[in-house]
Order: sequence, then structure tokens, then C-alpha cells
Amino acid sequence: MTDVRFDHTIIAAHDKHASARFFADVFGLPEPREAGFFVAVYLSDGRVLDFAEPRVDFPGQHYAFLVDDETFDGIMARIRARSVQFWADPQMRGPGEINTNHGGRGVYFDDPAGHHLEALTARYDGHPSLT
Repeated sequence: MTDVRFDHTIIAAHDKHASARFFADVFGLPEPREAGFFVAVYLSDGRVLDFAEPRVDFPGQHYAFLVDDETFDGIMARIRARSVQFWADPQMRGPGEINTNHGGRGVYFDDPAGHHLEALTARYDGHPSLT
């Protein structure tokens, strides 16, 4: 049987420290760490987001994160405390709202580099988070 697991990805940023701090703060993760050319944010499952400054223009990318209900509540509290704009869907409809799609809750918001972040408590196939 093949065993393939996601390990890390590089996320382009205009300011890698600001983007990494924003992400770690909003998602309630440990403080980012310098990792050579990158600023690394470690997710709760050990996967790594390496923030880098590529010195070229880049389009905003979409990154979705499956979280449990308690984590979602914390994310929403931190988004509101920072006055970060958020939406119920990726087309920015429902400003200031969350969605209840797929039997869970979801929210979309942008990071300082213009990436489109999503936190959701149920996968699109309706499978609950982290079970």
C-alpha cells in the first residue's frame, strides 16, 4: 500500500513575518519560527506552512483549514477582535456572516498578502471535522 502524506507548502507573502504572525494568531497556533529563508508556522498535525517573500508579483491563493467547533469559535473571536472582514462564501457574499454549509460552519477572510483563507468545521462531503 502506498503511504503519501502532505508535509509542507510555501506561501508567498509581501512580508513573511507579518503574514506568518497573522496566520498563527488568527488560527490560535504557536508563534512562528525562523526556518532559514522561511518563517514557519506549525499546524496542530505537524504539517508546516513556510511563509516566504518571493520578490515577484503573485496572485492570491485559496487555503482551507478543517477545524473543530471550539477552534472555529476562537478563530471567529480573533477575526472580530482584529476587525478582519469576513464573508459567508468565497465570492464575498454575506459580509460579516458565516455559512452553515455541509452540516457545519465556515468562514472566508483574507490574509495580509491577499490570500483567501477558509476555516470550516465540516468537509464539503459533509464529513465532520477531525473525527
